[in-house]
Amino acid sequence: MPEIGLGTWDYHGGVKPLRAGFERGALFVDTAESYGSEPVVGEAIRGRRNEIFLATKVSPEHFHRRDIQKAADEGLRRLRTDYIDLYQLHQPNSGVPIAETLGAIEDLVEAGKVRFIGVSNFSLAQIKQAQQASRKHPIAANQVRYSVVDRTIEGGLLQYCQANHVSIIAYSPLSRGLSRTLDCDPEGVLAEVARAKGKTIAQVALNWCLCKEGVFVIPKGNSVAHVIENCGASGWRLDPVHIRMIDEKIKFNRRSGVQMLLRQLVPHSMSGIALRVIQRLPRRLRRRFS
Repeated sequence: MPEIGLGTWDYHGGVKPLRAGFERGALFVDTAESYGSEPVVGEAIRGRRNEIFLATKVSPEHFHRRDIQKAADEGLRRLRTDYIDLYQLHQPNSGVPIAETLGAIEDLVEAGKVRFIGVSNFSLAQIKQAQQASRKHPIAANQVRYSVVDRTIEGGLLQYCQANHVSIIAYSPLSRGLSRTLDCDPEGVLAEVARAKGKTIAQVALNWCLCKEGVFVIPKGNSVAHVIENCGASGWRLDPVHIRMIDEKIKFNRRSGVQMLLRQLVPHSMSGIALRVIQRLPRRLRRRFS
């Protein structure tokens, strides 16, 4: 799986940006049944399916065994393919036994419709529970929010996944907009490192994530230019001195368990609205939501 993939939450760029990413080695694309982007992803990968690592997600309201098969088949139809490389549980659902859900996805693996099983937005306790419930196939990845300004997973989840060979797929690695990342960089550290490395600020922020063992990133780019820039974060590494500068001077958040629980209760359809409201706040307040 390439270390940089293509995210498609709130995506409206069409086929061209995705294919531009493929041409530059980002042969990993992530979508979900709730995003509404599976059809455009299916069109983008047409003719190149065997080259692409394709990830999608099943929504928590479909976690019962009787619903998993239907959701997967509908996703395959929208994606115009006969298999999914990584099928992920979009977020925990305490109303359905995790063993029932994972058992149904393991059946999809046995049927050849899914290659690997993943989860998304799972806490340390939740991924441990999922691992214990797995019978035939391991949990391969946990997709979580991670960036230079949101380091919540460094409170134990990142270390656990690294020790147990669970890949971290970092979504919002630019904090859903470079401006929000810069809100947390009052000393201009990212710009200083970017000048030293001959890279852009976005490439530095993405590469900081990639410097962590077992971490992949899926930034979204709605234009060809943004996708090309994001792809330029791969194939090199920050110097240790630059990593220390970023670690020490960026004002980052680590969300509490209560904050994470509340976020899981917000419907995906409301996330875009909340983001637009936050973007209108003064910088001092925006920083609190990064």
